[in-house]
Amino acid sequence: MDSPQFTAEPSSNDTVERDFTVGDVPGLRSPTSDADRAPLMFDVIIAGCGPTGAMLAAELRLHDVRVLVLEKEAEPVSFVRIVGLHIRSLELMAMRGLLDRIREHGRQRPAGGFFAAINKPAPQGLDSAHAYLLGIPQPVIVHLLEEHATQLGAQVRRGCAVADFEQDDEGVTVKLADGEQLRSRYLVGCDGGRSTVRKLLGVGFPGEPSRTETLMGEMEVGVPKEEIAAKVTEIGETNKRFWLRPFGEGAYSVVVPAAGVSDRAEPPTLEDFKQQLRTIAGTDFGVHSPRWLSRFGDATRLAERYRVGRVLLAGDAAHIHPPTGGQGLNLGVQDAFNLGWKLAAQIRGWAPKTLLDTYQAERHPVAEDVLDNTRAQMELHSTEPGPQAVRRLLTELMDFDEVNRYLIEKITAIGIRYDFGEGPDLLGRRLRDIDVKQGHLYGLLHRGRGLLLDRTERLTVGGWSDRVDYLADPSAVLDVPCVLLRPDGHVAWIGDDQQDLDDHLSRWFGKPAN
Repeated sequence: MDSPQFTAEPSSNDTVERDFTVGDVPGLRSPTSDADRAPLMFDVIIAGCGPTGAMLAAELRLHDVRVLVLEKEAEPVSFVRIVGLHIRSLELMAMRGLLDRIREHGRQRPAGGFFAAINKPAPQGLDSAHAYLLGIPQPVIVHLLEEHATQLGAQVRRGCAVADFEQDDEGVTVKLADGEQLRSRYLVGCDGGRSTVRKLLGVGFPGEPSRTETLMGEMEVGVPKEEIAAKVTEIGETNKRFWLRPFGEGAYSVVVPAAGVSDRAEPPTLEDFKQQLRTIAGTDFGVHSPRWLSRFGDATRLAERYRVGRVLLAGDAAHIHPPTGGQGLNLGVQDAFNLGWKLAAQIRGWAPKTLLDTYQAERHPVAEDVLDNTRAQMELHSTEPGPQAVRRLLTELMDFDEVNRYLIEKITAIGIRYDFGEGPDLLGRRLRDIDVKQGHLYGLLHRGRGLLLDRTERLTVGGWSDRVDYLADPSAVLDVPCVLLRPDGHVAWIGDDQQDLDDHLSRWFGKPAN
């Protein structure tokens, strides 16, 4: 049959939603009467405008969902802490047309040496067109993602803290610290490891408290760089939680073990750094003029549930772990990509009955794996003889390409495979940014819709064309006849049979429009 080469239809502006009853969720409070319920002002309120909250807001706005982001801090953070975007996060940014803009503000480095800071090069031929790490200042990435969300129409209100909320059959009443009340269909807590939303929701946060603590900051030094390099090399042989690295403009990034565990809400002082540097290195390197100072622990916790009724959790509100391997920000952004289109589908009225439940089913195990690999990495940072022996053994094993590749794919999240049932190995995995006749695959995913890539030129998305785009391209660099991609780039179906495709379109994208 003759089919258009690439088709897409705009979604309706009507906001619909499937039925939800608070009685299905034990222990939820509900206003006593309809008169107590204010009008629904928003579809989704997001608590927290960090990378996770901002990314989620943007994903929802791609589907015309009315979004309000509440950020308790009146001003963005001023300190310049460098964070790293791993391969999978870079792919997601490319899917939404953000990567070029973000890359202008970052510095690329090879995708190797992440696991427990074991210095091994990245394996050759990683399955990605974006196989590198992008170091970028945290305030910059937050600003760029917030700007992206607001350009799409999200509202952001700063200096607004969530104090309480109640949910009922129709929505959530959010109470702010100043007494104002807002109404939305859903509330998502992206408000960090000490999440107010999670605590008010009563969701357990089991795990381990911090056993060790590390000081981190940026400051200037008062000794020659050669002296610093020699001392760092000497100590780094056994203490992987210690370093001084040039940061630019005369500053150094300084990381040093703390004396004990203290209240992380209280920032350390320059004197704390000097004292610990003298303890570990025998000198404080003349550090002065700090730009920012912070501390982090190795607490490791995972929320028991990611959703209770109309309230969901994402990012650090759902999971915390040590920063070794640099996975935290990436894990949260990837939560947002998984949740955004599903929550939008629920609100728009076309979501299959269990679609929103797949958010926890898919992302909770991913977080469990990240928590476990950071636990392992922290053990390998220990200076005790046993962990040091294991570290030496693992260092040898990483000379085998398969071991090195496995660990890199784990840290950078390109090894994730969601459980979509039996099928080829590609099923449930993300598809790399392959070449297609219109350029690059990810360039066709900017609008956050599904995509059928049809190498047979025989299939159609039919009544799902308001949610799923279609590309007929027999020349696409792909080893299978056709793939159905979800909006997050994961392969939902592989095959060449129209009826089988229709069944999977229904599974992921609901009933056809006609």
